[in-house]
Amino acid sequence: MTDLLLANATLLDPSCGTEKPGAILVRDGVIADIAQGAAPGAPAGAKRIDCAGRVLAPGLIDLRAFVGEPGAEHRETLASASAAAAAGGVTTLVCMPDTNPVIDGPAIVDFVLRRARDTACVNVLPAAAITKGLAGREMTEFGLLQEAGAVAFTDGLRAVADAQVMRRALTYARDFGVLIMQHVEEASLAAEGVMNEGELASRLGLMGVPREAETVMLERDLRLVRLTGARYHAAMISCSDSVEIVRRAKEDGLPVTCGVSVNNLVLNENDIGHYRTFCRLSPPLRDEADRQAMVAALASGVIDVVVSDHNPQDADTKRLPFAEAADGALGIETLLGAAMRLVHTGDVSLPRLIAAMTANPAALLGKPAGRLAVGAPADLVLIDPDLPYVVDKRRLKSRSKNSPFDSARLQGAAVLTMVGGRVVHAVDDLAAAA
Repeated sequence: MTDLLLANATLLDPSCGTEKPGAILVRDGVIADIAQGAAPGAPAGAKRIDCAGRVLAPGLIDLRAFVGEPGAEHRETLASASAAAAAGGVTTLVCMPDTNPVIDGPAIVDFVLRRARDTACVNVLPAAAITKGLAGREMTEFGLLQEAGAVAFTDGLRAVADAQVMRRALTYARDFGVLIMQHVEEASLAAEGVMNEGELASRLGLMGVPREAETVMLERDLRLVRLTGARYHAAMISCSDSVEIVRRAKEDGLPVTCGVSVNNLVLNENDIGHYRTFCRLSPPLRDEADRQAMVAALASGVIDVVVSDHNPQDADTKRLPFAEAADGALGIETLLGAAMRLVHTGDVSLPRLIAAMTANPAALLGKPAGRLAVGAPADLVLIDPDLPYVVDKRRLKSRSKNSPFDSARLQGAAVLTMVGGRVVHAVDDLAAAA
């Protein structure tokens, strides 16, 4: 591979929260050298890209992306999901096990890894199911799945409802040193709810999902974590009560982390408007007070990770009355631009935001990515934090088009994305240089 010098950049290292001018030399797929201050000359035979002062950071890591392959390629494939990821600055995505067949055996893990190697342009890491068939009754073979390449265990959009099964899963997870990622929603409390329970739901005539559907499951799980000592990650929280529950658990020294969907950081229940089904999500969009609580928790470090919750749906499942539509929205391509709203409003610093999408998820997965250091993988994203644009769903890379940010005005985007030293996305003025 040709050496590549990324010069005249603002280097953002989320592992230490620094922003400094400098340059990075990429060689053989890794970061070979980092220069601070004035850009050095390119080594003989190397290509040079002038970053024009834009922010150069580790590539984003999305811990929660639903990919249709295998079984639902009409919604998304590994190729289309990875193209969307590259356009959004995401260099690693963790795909959920909600496929057909479910990722609950070593052979399916191997299929996903081989298919991603052949068709995807970013790193794809499979998460395996906690229970066989996502049925919540019989545990999968954690050891064999881990050996096959599974990086975490989750039942995707379903929570493990049986407390005894969850206790056993956490015990095995502790012994194998793997991460459990739980969708914290008590199904019987959520029942037929389709949006946040409250005054707006009543006025729209829609069934609501109470906050207790989230907090009851979260409280139960943390009791089991205290009992077993296993590493536990609440995939997405959405309300202020959950923030306090996680805060107390961390103060008590439990091995607990949590994430939040970018949707719950920048949107609230009012964005549903006149029954916009693209805003029917799980967890649902909460009220403005809960949204502000999520933002404050991210800024203070209680929330560790920001995810896209990328969940493509086809027209047949979204062009329906709100109560009949499927949960889910696109998110991987708009993750960075939507999250940058928090930086532009001054609510969250750019290093803190980028850390929640790079260094923190990398640490959870035990991967060497998410940092700017000599010898680290050259998974990089060049960000123009002030680039304005309007989201046009027709131009999104995903096969499905159900984006809650369709026609939204965003500011901040990835102008170059590199995976293993190879440029997988670049805007016009950088494409030629790359």
